[in-house]
Amino acid sequence: MNKKYVKYLSVLSLVLVLTLVLTGCAQGTTNLHAPTSGPYGFIYKWLGIPFQNLILKTAQAVGGKNSYAWGIVIISFVVRLILVPLSLNQQYKSTTQQEKMRAIQPQLKLIQDAQKKAKNPEAQQKISALMMDVYKKNNMSLTGGMGCLPLLLQMPILIGIYQAVQYSKQIGAATFLSIPLGKPSMLIAIIATLFYLLQGWMSLQIVPQEQRKQMQTMIIMSPMMTFFISLISTAALALYFLVGGIVIVIQQLITNYVVTPKIRKRTDAELAKNPVKVVVTQEMLDGILGNSTTASTGDTVTPEAEKEDVKEIHKNIRELNQGKQNRNNQDK
Repeated sequence: MNKKYVKYLSVLSLVLVLTLVLTGCAQGTTNLHAPTSGPYGFIYKWLGIPFQNLILKTAQAVGGKNSYAWGIVIISFVVRLILVPLSLNQQYKSTTQQEKMRAIQPQLKLIQDAQKKAKNPEAQQKISALMMDVYKKNNMSLTGGMGCLPLLLQMPILIGIYQAVQYSKQIGAATFLSIPLGKPSMLIAIIATLFYLLQGWMSLQIVPQEQRKQMQTMIIMSPMMTFFISLISTAALALYFLVGGIVIVIQQLITNYVVTPKIRKRTDAELAKNPVKVVVTQEMLDGILGNSTTASTGDTVTPEAEKEDVKEIHKNIRELNQGKQNRNNQDK
């Protein structure tokens, strides 16, 4: 299965699980009676009650009319702040992968063109195996350094905040700028979604042009998920997303203007010392597809012809590296 579809399914699975949990919680909140048994009772005992107490104590410390809302904001900010090192680490890996992708792009382009021409499963399988070899022999990850760990770590927080509000008369009846915390808020949901859209747009600015198209769908999923969950849950949970959106925009600024330039400089130096390994040639793919001129005439591919093809790929890579060096000189 294509790696990008694996990412889509992973994120969608997490969203479905969270949606089912929140929907199940909502079914038991019509009279604000907290669950005492079953899986929802277990979740409320170990997540809902601790977050409920934490919000109440933070609100008491803050004081004022909107103290409960500010309590949620403070807790959300602290949680997202704790996750920043993990998120930056994953962003570092992802950006490094993107820069290395530029170096192997000529070989990937050959493979992608061959995949479109492949007529039978056997040829498709061999070509797919070559793509894996390109990644493997150049020490690159098929997943691109991205993962779902930050989202997984946030799920208990989301569920805890949701239940804390739903099963507390004090918090549920509180407001934030006249918006009830215990009910969905279209306004907060839209504002939170806009922050995630901004972060997605900013992240595309550091992605090479040839990789943007395949990343656009993945990037739009985060704002869609934020908007969907905010609409089916409470304004309190939407506040969590809003705070998170502000944090990730700041995080993306750091990535764009501090992390990425350093990664590009380091990657250019590494590629200058250790150029990418040529795994795929056009002659090799023609042989698999069975449509090369030599195959149709019964001739064999000479070592000289294969060497010329390898030289051409190396030439393309050198030109790419030279362009990146010129870009770095201009930045200086």
